[in-house]
Amino acid sequence: MEDLKREIPVGEEPSKLETGGSVEPLIKILPLPMALESSEMLPDQKPRDNWGNSLEFLMSCIALSVGLGNVWRFPFTALENGGGAFLVPYLIVLFLVGKPIYYMEMLLGQFSSRGIVQVFDFAPMMRGVGYAQLLALGVLATYYASVMALTLRYFFDSFASELPWSYCREEWGPGCVNATGEAAVIAPSVLTANFTISSSTQLYLERIVQRKTDTLEDGIGYPSGTLALMLGLSWLTVTLVIIRGVKSSGKAAYVLALFPYVVMFILLVRALTLPGAYDGVMYFLTPQWHKLMEPMVWYNAVTQVFFSLAVCFGVIIMYSSYNRFGHNIYRDANIVTTLDTFTSLLSGVIIFGILGNLAHESNTKDIASVVKAGPGLAFISYPDAISKLTVFPQFFSLLFFAMLFMLGVGSNVGMVSCIMTVIKDQFVNLKIWIIVVGLSTIGFLVGLIYITPGGEHFITLLDYHGVTFVSLVSAIFELIAVGWIYGTKRLCQDAEYMLNIKTSVYYRICWSIVTPLTMIIILAYTLLTMKPLTYNDREFPLGFRLIGWALTTFILGQLVYWALYANCKQPKGSLRSRISNSLKPHSDWGPLDSKTLMDYQMFLRNREEVEATGVPRRSFCYKIYDRIFG
Repeated sequence: MEDLKREIPVGEEPSKLETGGSVEPLIKILPLPMALESSEMLPDQKPRDNWGNSLEFLMSCIALSVGLGNVWRFPFTALENGGGAFLVPYLIVLFLVGKPIYYMEMLLGQFSSRGIVQVFDFAPMMRGVGYAQLLALGVLATYYASVMALTLRYFFDSFASELPWSYCREEWGPGCVNATGEAAVIAPSVLTANFTISSSTQLYLERIVQRKTDTLEDGIGYPSGTLALMLGLSWLTVTLVIIRGVKSSGKAAYVLALFPYVVMFILLVRALTLPGAYDGVMYFLTPQWHKLMEPMVWYNAVTQVFFSLAVCFGVIIMYSSYNRFGHNIYRDANIVTTLDTFTSLLSGVIIFGILGNLAHESNTKDIASVVKAGPGLAFISYPDAISKLTVFPQFFSLLFFAMLFMLGVGSNVGMVSCIMTVIKDQFVNLKIWIIVVGLSTIGFLVGLIYITPGGEHFITLLDYHGVTFVSLVSAIFELIAVGWIYGTKRLCQDAEYMLNIKTSVYYRICWSIVTPLTMIIILAYTLLTMKPLTYNDREFPLGFRLIGWALTTFILGQLVYWALYANCKQPKGSLRSRISNSLKPHSDWGPLDSKTLMDYQMFLRNREEVEATGVPRRSFCYKIYDRIFG
């Protein structure tokens, strides 16, 4: 009988279900659960890896979620959407969307010890959501590494005695202005001609680093040799970090998570001591309240939270699946989501402190005019600002690009690890290092496309069609699958069994109503305002747009294919019965350990017995209420 009792993790108190008047139902002799009667529960499989300690998991989540989106995207998203006023919708969306999804995915991963695909054993018909997220993650990981390659290129360029992007070359013509802020000598004939004035930072990126082409009419060109080397080093770094799975990535997480903060605090001190920094910070924090009435501001707040925390990509589920059963993920979810917000605000203060100094040096009060936002922000505006520093610009350039590279490694390690976990779960006897080396090799070869002169066109195309849009759609299906098919009530029971805590009304309402509804509204807004995809204000050729939508169709088609597959795998019967059965959890759904699984199933059966003793209510409203709060 003792074997049927759940082991309580050290440091936790037994719940009321395990003490007092309800002990007898727990130890009541029940028939052997179906899952244990099945041969599927008795495979000769190797035990799943675990984090070395709970701190490794926390550091890995921080390294994943605190990434380029915080340093690169947040400050200027806030600037373009009301400055300090943007913080209002951002914090509201974080509270209603970011935190609930983050905690939900941690619960699913830790409870089931399954990866992004197998976790949908709770509703086999929805397994296509996992495959769609997996494919989107693969697209994202390949071009994310190309951004890491750019950061490495700038990092090594920072060792030069004079920063190479800080001055103009003769072949760039008379329209170039030095990034150092030195007065440019422009002939009168040039002033009257139709020349475009560009900074040396922008021209250095476009003509030397990327060898950029404005159109795809002449093809994408050949990869840059220097960037190919940097891309190889980027993938080599990712490979070495995860070569032994979580055993090696967990150790590296300390550096990947903490080093960026060391750099940010150094930059913070430097930024705030610059002349004009106060004006820049106040410009960043001063609200423009009229912006709150614009739908685009709220849309940008949702997308910022969504992609900053890396939710609904499966990586949080994967990381949590390597936890010990009973680990306090409630605490960790609150820590990571809070720290992510803090990092975004810290980055904003640093960046706008520097921009305030640039405005001061330029004798202008319009801080927005001294910076160029957009995709090239990290490699145009930031290097331009660093060039204007009068004391040790090389040192701060090295720190900044080392920080960006570390942030990129932390995020890409999570993406590749997620894909690796799916393959490892499917082929348990395959060595981890073989999977990692194979994925890195494929990632490197695909990434060569992005470092060609036309590579940024493909990044823009694939980012929208292969990541942003499909992730939004798959996220909605994930939330529906968890909140309504599996049920918020069942998820809360799982949390109570595993963590010995009751789930608050806040999480119940968000998981079932607020968060899915918010994401559906965002999708509807996206569809209603959709325009042909452009790059540099030019529409993509029809052929490339068709390729983009073909990719979108293939990824989202996984939802339909795996739904049909699960339906066909059901025993013969009516269509309604097959659909109903394919939406029910597998017989072995639950904790990975067989003894814990049996105890969990007994826990559920006793809950059902208790509920069966109550007065039956069959009204539709009561069923909805029970699905959420029961």
